[in-house]
Amino acid sequence: MKLDVIIPVYNEEGNVKLLHKKLSETLIDLDYELIFINDGSIDKTADRLANIYEEDKNHVKVINFSRNFGKDAAMYAGLTSAKAEYSVIIDGDCQQNPKYILTMLKYLEKNKNIDQVAMVNKERKKESFLNKILKKSFYKFINSISDTKFIIGASDFRMFRKNVVDAVISLGENNRFSKGIFSWVGFNTHYLEYEVEERNSGKTNFNLIKQFRYAFNGIINFSVKPLRIATVVGFITSIGSFIYLIIILLETLITGIAVPGYASLISIMLFLGGIQLVAIGILGEYISKTYLEAKKRPVYVTKNKLGFNEEIL
Repeated sequence: MKLDVIIPVYNEEGNVKLLHKKLSETLIDLDYELIFINDGSIDKTADRLANIYEEDKNHVKVINFSRNFGKDAAMYAGLTSAKAEYSVIIDGDCQQNPKYILTMLKYLEKNKNIDQVAMVNKERKKESFLNKILKKSFYKFINSISDTKFIIGASDFRMFRKNVVDAVISLGENNRFSKGIFSWVGFNTHYLEYEVEERNSGKTNFNLIKQFRYAFNGIINFSVKPLRIATVVGFITSIGSFIYLIIILLETLITGIAVPGYASLISIMLFLGGIQLVAIGILGEYISKTYLEAKKRPVYVTKNKLGFNEEIL
């Protein structure tokens, strides 16, 4: 098999049929498989995928999750099932044109020293100014605290050689941040620019709150510096508090007058309490991740599969 196309989908009933058509037309001259991972969709995505499978059993496989486990789990499931020489991940919302798959494949075929090609979208036409600022700030911050480097705008739309796929799936951690994993495993990566197209149907599920949560998970998963920052801030604050205590004692002993300052005392107490709560919160995030990993739960649970037991595949 030349190429496995991994397609995570969640509530994309209006897009999967069109995406299948576009992929079939684009990859017509290749030996390929399309692996759709239905990430617990609550619309008719599962029915649409079943129909696509019945119409194109030569090329289509489907994995249905028992519930929504997230895109990272879906990508992991697809990569685990991939057996081809090359594997590519593409979103199921039709915003990533399949023509770029041929561009990536051509580049890897010509450059044997490159192990993966990642598509980068540096400028989204309809992206809000706030989103752009937040995205740049996130990448700047995480690159400053992490040993793993992140390219601004690098997407999950990327193609791997089989050795990279094997390395990625060898990391069986439950709390997955795929953008970090793709960089952490190493290998030679080439970045190509692409344009994001308009959605054919539906609306994005990746709202601002989910973006914040995803970014925060990335920071926790790929850096321990927040813990060190909390330690340093706590140490400096403790020294400052001790110096302030000495000043109060000296003024009281020398002048014999109690130092007034109810308001300042309350402010200092609230400030120190806030720092402590923030530090405890950061520590709690790391402990919670460790707790979940210690349970050794699977990354995802499969409800059923289509196409994996057929001899034709």
